[in-house]
Amino acid sequence: METRRYDVVIVGGGAAGLSAATTLGRALRSVLVIDSGTPRNAPAAGVHGYLSRDGMSPRELLSVGRQEVLSYGGTVIDGEAASAQRTPDGFEVTLGDGRRFCGRRLLITTGLTDGLPPISGLPEQWGKGVVHCPYCHGWEIRGQRIGVLGTGPLSTHQALLFRQWSGDITLFLNDTVEPTDEEWAKLAARSITVVDGAVASVDAVDGVLTGLTLRQGPAFHLQALAVGTRMEARSTLLESLGLNSQVHPLGAGRFIETDAMGGATAVRGVYAAGNVTNLMAQVITAAAEGVMTGARINADLIEEETRWAVEGHFGPFSAASEAAVSRIVLGHRRHGFEDGPNVTHTGPAATAER
Repeated sequence: METRRYDVVIVGGGAAGLSAATTLGRALRSVLVIDSGTPRNAPAAGVHGYLSRDGMSPRELLSVGRQEVLSYGGTVIDGEAASAQRTPDGFEVTLGDGRRFCGRRLLITTGLTDGLPPISGLPEQWGKGVVHCPYCHGWEIRGQRIGVLGTGPLSTHQALLFRQWSGDITLFLNDTVEPTDEEWAKLAARSITVVDGAVASVDAVDGVLTGLTLRQGPAFHLQALAVGTRMEARSTLLESLGLNSQVHPLGAGRFIETDAMGGATAVRGVYAAGNVTNLMAQVITAAAEGVMTGARINADLIEEETRWAVEGHFGPFSAASEAAVSRIVLGHRRHGFEDGPNVTHTGPAATAER
């Protein structure tokens, strides 16, 4: 198969990838977006917190984003990137169907996966009655009877957050969470109910969440359930290039680390943006990071092209080329003499001549 070449190959067609592609397209770069069609927020009814796009369905947002990429000359294809490897002039990405694409730079915006605890009925309610982020879903479930399922050390914090949207919050420890004395005091002060015992099932009727049932105990009626997931960066492609995911400092999962300026990974020419590197990023945050990383990649390419231009104009650096440049610029002055027939030489060199 013929290998197509681009300035930048982007793997991942979510908010981060499409925003980066639009930025690069506007910079007159040839850019390819490879998208597997499995966005993290696909189960959600709408995107929230995105200025001017609040409530838009995730699929519609991505469709509009694709059209913007195409309008600036970018290319978007459906496919699963199977592997990536460095080449003499950049990187080659191979898809599962054998297609290959090369780019001078590689941007990974593959997002993350949400690991849910193995509880009956929970996956079916994910993105519906079961939510995770109060800023994404809190308004829609405000004032309701909300449960918080204990999954780890951040669950108490999650319960305190959701308390802003409702006065009826119950934290289910689920044999997983052990609040500290300070956390117990905070929960009590905020009138948050705490229930001990492992959760057996998340219950629903006709697809609508009704509550949950403990393994050894009663059922609880709920209108919404918040769950802190185990967020894992989709990092397989990056790992094939020698980049390993890191444990998040808050224990929220694993992510790919980028430098302090954001975007650049430890592998030269490989960049990452969005949830693959920022587990907490909302859609609008991921889009912003895509814009910034796209601009940074373009600046990197400009720097490389400028270096090529300098080398092409003056030739590659060598002792001979340096001597030639010195002769052109300095003339006799390179020996310590001033140019021109009417110049009187002074100093040790002039004395030696006389």
